Amino acid sequence: MNENELESLFTQARATPPLMPDGLMARVVQDAEDVQPTAAHGGWRSWLRAIGGAPGLGGLVSASVLGFWLGVAPPDNLPDLAGQVLGQDVSADFELTLDTTTDLTGFGWDIDEG
Repeated sequence: MNENELESLFTQARATPPLMPDGLMARVVQDAEDVQPTAAHGGWRSWLRAIGGAPGLGGLVSASVLGFWLGVAPPDNLPDLAGQVLGQDVSADFELTLDTTTDLTGFGWDIDEG
């Protein structure tokens, strides 16, 4: 079969799309509604289920605690946003020091041959 014959078959298939039987879409929607969980429980259990159960809650709590801690007491190289919001004077001294006494030969920075 060459390309022209194949293309003519595709053109013919596009010209006559398949028809959906009557009531098929209604049965599909009804089946989908039947397998959906009911919201009878409600409350905090449905909220817990929505975020992924206990593992999702654990991740959410961990991320919240870490975000709060970084906001209150950031590392030295991050700006102190909480201090700026509270109106505290914040300054940081960044001084780049280059230690020229470090011997880099122990970690493979040079190759000794012979």
